[in-house]
Amino acid sequence: MAQNNKRRSFGALLNARNTSALTRAFDVTPMPSVALGRPPISDQLYEAYLEVDTIPNELFVEYDVKRGLRNSDGSGVLVGLTKISNVHGYDKLNGQVIPCQGELFFRGQSIEDLVSNPQQEGRFGYEEVAYLLLTGVLPTAAQLDDFNARIDSKRALPTGYLDIFPRATASHSIMNVLARSTLLLYAFDQNPDDTSAAHEIDVACSLLGRLPRIAAIAHTAHEAQLNDERLRVPPVRDGYSMAETVLDVLRGEAGFTHDEAMLLDIMLMLHAEHGGGNNSTFACRVLSSSGTDPYSAYAAAMGSLKGPKHGGANYKVGEMLEDIAEHVSDWDDDDELSSYLERILRREAFDRTGLIYGLGHAVYTITDPRAELIKQYAGTVAELKGETERFELIKRVERLGPQVMRDLRGLSKPISTNIDMYTGFVYSMLGIPQDMYTPIFAIARLAGWAAHRLEELYGAARIIRPAYRSVMSSQPYVPLAQRTLNDIELFGD
Repeated sequence: MAQNNKRRSFGALLNARNTSALTRAFDVTPMPSVALGRPPISDQLYEAYLEVDTIPNELFVEYDVKRGLRNSDGSGVLVGLTKISNVHGYDKLNGQVIPCQGELFFRGQSIEDLVSNPQQEGRFGYEEVAYLLLTGVLPTAAQLDDFNARIDSKRALPTGYLDIFPRATASHSIMNVLARSTLLLYAFDQNPDDTSAAHEIDVACSLLGRLPRIAAIAHTAHEAQLNDERLRVPPVRDGYSMAETVLDVLRGEAGFTHDEAMLLDIMLMLHAEHGGGNNSTFACRVLSSSGTDPYSAYAAAMGSLKGPKHGGANYKVGEMLEDIAEHVSDWDDDDELSSYLERILRREAFDRTGLIYGLGHAVYTITDPRAELIKQYAGTVAELKGETERFELIKRVERLGPQVMRDLRGLSKPISTNIDMYTGFVYSMLGIPQDMYTPIFAIARLAGWAAHRLEELYGAARIIRPAYRSVMSSQPYVPLAQRTLNDIELFGD
């Protein structure tokens, strides 16, 4: 991969007096359970959840509760209609789930076409995908140039923003920084509660321009603080794609190649959207349905994506693969690898959760089309980067893992690999640090979140308010002086 001219000198050097990014702000006051200890009188406060927050399984069955908004067959409960995307992973025939090859469509366009055509033309495709998601149609060349210009116009951070910029070291998480930074931008918007279509599009363009720099600066600020260096903030690059912007800040003076930016562009396209039912998008739609401002809705989506059961899984896959590589002596030995995967499932190895991260999906049954696509491109780059052995190890985990899961847990349904299996590997080949994996996911998904927010505001236009059935019994009020630590009946007959 030949190095092109993407080497740039840095702009401003900011010390601790210029930006809070290098200032520690930990709360030195210990938590109550540490400061005051755990005497017996506090047991009910800290342990009541063991009783009051546990609801018998039979009650969920009795009242036909769709836990996790899932039907008994594992399919999602239908709660809305959308024209944004179609995540197709199974068919239903006579009420039965029929596994099928996974398909993903954005506004009627297949993800394969959206990824392959820009790649064949040697151009970046994420911005085209973002335009498609927001408007429902593919842009003309002139419309795409106009869209990119609007994103470029908001790449620079507001004057004074870095002075109060949330930093990474105090929160231990770039995702936390990203969410707080998004909320902070509310304060710099002259009319932040405006939910008109024009303002919503303007905010979306603004965040598409700024979030890559915010996330990357958060990481570099953390690194500067660890190395006792001043934070180097590169100048804004007009005309850079989303992928180039991320690599520009992260790589700094080392630069990056066009091919590397193109590979990151693929990842951004694959992560741009994935239906209204995924946890973070649904969170965005729930908040949007209340009529709140866009910054609050997107920050909530980021909080959801941060979770290890959602976007944070890509980080866990990377950790798991490192653990497997360390503990399996012969990566070519299917029996040894299967044995270790079984230990992981039995909660005897890795993080003791019993999960093989990167396998299984809420919708896809046989294949995840995103995983199939990135596997094609990752293999080529792995050869160029000298990472073929690691790539082959991942493919073996993908091949052996489902069978180990079926054998150990008696499962009969197919188990597909999901995109997280390859995400961390691709990012590692691009030299992207682990704490940036999920933030890049969030940056890419903003286009999908914005599209769903618009559809919720102007399509559904009704606040989301599902029902919860109460299963507690009535309790008489006891005066304070007469109360004891007696058990309370929690559930009715």
